[in-house]
Amino acid sequence: MQTKKLFTLLLAALPAWALADGQHAGAANGKPGNPAKVDRVIEVGMDDSMRFAPAQIEVKAGETIRFLLKNAGKMEHEMVLGQMAELKAHAEMMRRMPEMQHAEPNMVKLKPGQRGGIVWQFTQAGEVDFACTIPGHLEGGMVGKVSVK
Repeated sequence: MQTKKLFTLLLAALPAWALADGQHAGAANGKPGNPAKVDRVIEVGMDDSMRFAPAQIEVKAGETIRFLLKNAGKMEHEMVLGQMAELKAHAEMMRRMPEMQHAEPNMVKLKPGQRGGIVWQFTQAGEVDFACTIPGHLEGGMVGKVSVK
């Protein structure tokens, strides 16, 4: 029984978006972009109302987007690109291990008043979700969607 608990704990410690081939969340629709080849900049605000502004974003397949984020709230927030199932799994992991630190090219975590960014190339049409996976934030509605045309 002890071995099973340890195995479960080790599985829970793996990033929800890590895939066997080393790709990251949203890999079906994109990959980390080259900061020197940004096609467009999209500003996204985050605040304590548990909302992103804008929460609906449209891009073209092939575009490299620089998301410029600003946390206008009084608590930490993050933006993580991925598929909703992965984001929910990661939020659950964050709930179990709130002190977990991570840095992936598909996410940025910001302290109050801080600015940051993500550069992402959307390689094919489809939908990519984004959310704040800090405990309670995704559940509070801090989610959005990128439509890749």
